[in-house]
Amino acid sequence: MPMNLTRKIISAHLTKPSDMNPGDEIYVKFDQTLTHDINAVMCYLALEGMGIKRVRTDVSVSYLDHNLLYVNTNTPDDHIFLTSIARKYGIWLSRPGNGIMHSVQYARFGIPGKTSLGTDSHTTTGGAIGMLAIGGGGMDGATAMAGLPIRLKMPKVVRVNLTGRLCPGCSGKDVILEMLRRYSVKGGLGRVYEYVGPGVETMEVPERATIANMGAELGATGSIFPADETVRRFFIAQDREKDFVEMKADEGCDYDEYVEIDLSELEPLMSCPHSPDNVKKVKDVEKKPVQQVFIGSCTNGSYTDIARAALVFKGRHVNENVSCVCGIATRQIYKQLLHDGYLDMLVDAGVRLIEIACGPCCGIGQTPATNGISVRTSNRNFKGRSGSANAQLYLVSPETAAATAVAGTFTTAEEVMGAEVSQLAAVHEPEHYFIDDSMFIKPLPDEELEKVEIIRGPNIKPLPIPEKPEENLDARISLKAGDNITTDDITPASAEFSSMRSNMPLMAQYAYCRYDPEFSKRAQSYGKSIIIGGENYGQGSSREHAAITPMFLGVKAVIAKSMARIHKNNLINHGIVPMVFADPADYDKLELSDELSIPNFREQIKTKRVTVVDKTKGISFDAVLELSDDEVGVILEGGQLRYVQEQLKKA
Repeated sequence: MPMNLTRKIISAHLTKPSDMNPGDEIYVKFDQTLTHDINAVMCYLALEGMGIKRVRTDVSVSYLDHNLLYVNTNTPDDHIFLTSIARKYGIWLSRPGNGIMHSVQYARFGIPGKTSLGTDSHTTTGGAIGMLAIGGGGMDGATAMAGLPIRLKMPKVVRVNLTGRLCPGCSGKDVILEMLRRYSVKGGLGRVYEYVGPGVETMEVPERATIANMGAELGATGSIFPADETVRRFFIAQDREKDFVEMKADEGCDYDEYVEIDLSELEPLMSCPHSPDNVKKVKDVEKKPVQQVFIGSCTNGSYTDIARAALVFKGRHVNENVSCVCGIATRQIYKQLLHDGYLDMLVDAGVRLIEIACGPCCGIGQTPATNGISVRTSNRNFKGRSGSANAQLYLVSPETAAATAVAGTFTTAEEVMGAEVSQLAAVHEPEHYFIDDSMFIKPLPDEELEKVEIIRGPNIKPLPIPEKPEENLDARISLKAGDNITTDDITPASAEFSSMRSNMPLMAQYAYCRYDPEFSKRAQSYGKSIIIGGENYGQGSSREHAAITPMFLGVKAVIAKSMARIHKNNLINHGIVPMVFADPADYDKLELSDELSIPNFREQIKTKRVTVVDKTKGISFDAVLELSDDEVGVILEGGQLRYVQEQLKKA
């Protein structure tokens, strides 16, 4: 039977037989893992707890790439710890300055047809080269590194047929913004978007990577492109042709849903505050004075991205009222741009080149001004994402960002360049990149691992382990949250907060601090509590701290109208029971501090439907556990770590 590319790869990596019907629980073996420094400490503390001697994947890479702004001793201490952990467990280490994890991973380690799990939602970037690349929490990463399969819900596979060719001044960023405009930040839940058609052939690997990267903003499990001749040329440029495998859908295969996009009809688009799906045509957005422009990130920090932005700047200058910075994705790309003269164009235009790191995308440096307008080529514009509670973030392509920096207000490359905009179409990927892997530390041989001492700074505290669910749960509502709560709302971004993430007692004090500053004290005073949420609770970053900190503060359950995939899984992994209202109208009946009671809690969990009594209101309502039997088992065991420990004992 002909299969689409997604089903082909999943089928080849199943550890248990499955019909692969959408919604079925499947167990998938992952070939590769990747972590980054902000979230990795919790991941590797979990790996230690699993008791293995060496990772059991084909390739596992630890990247020091997110927080390179050392505002205190916490982050450098974390980096020393992560370096020692990598040496201890046979993990590749990418040193600071080598590049952003997603961009480095698909260029230097990615292999078409393989599976990749990263502790970052934008791991989906790897779909650009025909991989099934999925984001998850740190506990999932540790589980995969232990050689165990990861439980997933079989996704629907959506055929996105691309026709035509992008006009100069438009790019892959405009394609994914169009998808967000059509389908919203939760439209991709339970789906993998598989891009096919003649339009794909017109797009080079970095443009595909941009689209795959921001599939995370759709809430998608993943996005994937065929590994075709374009991908082969990319592998040749990386001196990795031996790793190339042609991967494509079978002729005549079926899909669950269908989407059509004519690339030639797209115009420059802009995501407006404060959600990636608030998309409008640039020409239709009210022109406002812009204070800051950021070009770069894992989403748009490629060679072609930066080169095209540089051509927009050529012979022009950044507006006097604009601060413009450029963060190139990898050291390799930086060197190539330097060699080809594009960095000169940026510097001549008054663009500041910042460190090769994630940085501004996750609120680490380049915080916008008070009430400022910041135009960015990154992937998220949630309120507070930039490190500022009141800034307005707009997401655009590199070409549009450069034009905006020149004009000082929202505009397009065509408006700035006129007929010269056609030059942008002449920019292509290099035929050969400079190859220098000296910024990797290679895994040690088995006989050397036991000699390695793990170095722990004083900020690194033990991983909190949840308790098993109580027989009867009595708890108050410690938070009533609205729709589309993000993990940035739960655990805020910034250099300061990122440096706390190895220390749960400290980080927990700041849980929800921008959304509800009293939450932490309130939850602590209650001892045990329940969070109430609206639609799409927990969207955004995969950071599992958004589950660990509430758990540390005594949160036993979250009841929401709906939940984002990764966050829901993180709640399960860390012993918080995720539930959805059987009747969403019951949400409106509940208030902060209501006393809730769930009698026979453990037994009700087993039935996947619980009756909750609001003792304050004198009412009751039902909540549903949309969990598999195995997920129920994880919950009853007290989280994934205990569950995995038992599995490894049996093995």
